[in-house]
Amino acid sequence: MRADRLVSLVLLLRQRGRMTSDELARELEVSVRTVLRDIDALSTAGVPVYADRGRNGGFSLLPGFRTELTGLNIDEALALITAGSGRGERAFGLSSALTSALRKVVDALPEGHRLGVDNASRRFLVEPESDLLSRRLVTEELASGVMTEVRRSVLTGRRLTFNYAAPDKEPRWHTVDPLGLVTVRDRTYLLATRSGEDRTYRLSRMLTAEGLPEPADRPDKVDLDRIWAERTARFLSTDHISVLVRVHPTRREELLSTARAIRAEQVDGDGWVRLDATFEDVRHAVWAIWQLHTAADVLAPDSVREALRERAATIADRYADQ
Repeated sequence: MRADRLVSLVLLLRQRGRMTSDELARELEVSVRTVLRDIDALSTAGVPVYADRGRNGGFSLLPGFRTELTGLNIDEALALITAGSGRGERAFGLSSALTSALRKVVDALPEGHRLGVDNASRRFLVEPESDLLSRRLVTEELASGVMTEVRRSVLTGRRLTFNYAAPDKEPRWHTVDPLGLVTVRDRTYLLATRSGEDRTYRLSRMLTAEGLPEPADRPDKVDLDRIWAERTARFLSTDHISVLVRVHPTRREELLSTARAIRAEQVDGDGWVRLDATFEDVRHAVWAIWQLHTAADVLAPDSVREALRERAATIADRYADQ
């Protein structure tokens, strides 16, 4: 880890010029004392780091010094930087590692391309915190240390134990054989087996987690795409309701954000979108579709149509005398 930090320190000074010890400490997420020790280590190793004293002082590299990382053209570097921007950088708790990697990507470019990539990357915004309707996107909160322990167990092939709070149930301890991690709409899931049975857990419901020393009972190779598709189909086939609904195209995304899943979609001749949407139950479907007012028309099943009719009639009666 220290070797990576030393490389990141050199790249920061290469790309930003003079920086104070406080600025370096914030960027590297370490203490000022650690930064000063790293500066001494670099100097001892022959890296030309110089300290400028005084009010506007800091640390800088000898002009012209650079690390040699080659092989990327400007489009490749821009693709990596764009992919690493936005909320995606927080996936699996790897934001610090991604920041460090992107510094190396930028430094790998020829001098003349660096400014072009920096300017171009400022023109792209990936997945902002809110959409055009000012609806803020909700990011799940994980208990401290959970992601680190789960990720380590997945990568090392060790068993994992955690205290899990399922909805409307008391927290319970589970010991599992982890297969992999999947992130969907800012929610992260652990795919695992327990006593040979398939299990899927949301990390935000883990109160604490701890990796165990014994190896996990799992195959050497895993197809997460296939496993996720199978578990999704199994999940949607039980205790859910399918609703056929026509939605005005301007409200399509709003329905997608509240439905559990979309099984099929087609555009009708008048431009409206016909969706086969899955909801938890009739109550969930009525709540979601009611938000769309007259921009949605439920075609089936009759139970949802009747529930919407009853709600509308109740409200109409309430305001009939006004």
